[in-house]
Amino acid sequence: MNYTVIGIGAGAFLAFMAFAFGFWGFLVAILFMAVGAVLGRAAEGKLDLRGVLDALTGRRSSS
Repeated sequence: MNYTVIGIGAGAFLAFMAFAFGFWGFLVAILFMAVGAVLGRAAEGKLDLRGVLDALTGRRSSS
């Protein structure tokens, strides 16, 4: 599956959430999609959560 099809699916899901549950349902859907994306990248090994945590707490620079 290419990124265009995935983007269309995500847009359709967000449109459904906005129509069915209003603005707050739309925001909650976006929040859960973002959390899922972060966890998916961490599971694939493309994101180092420990490095992100260290950068956010000031232990290490992000650059």
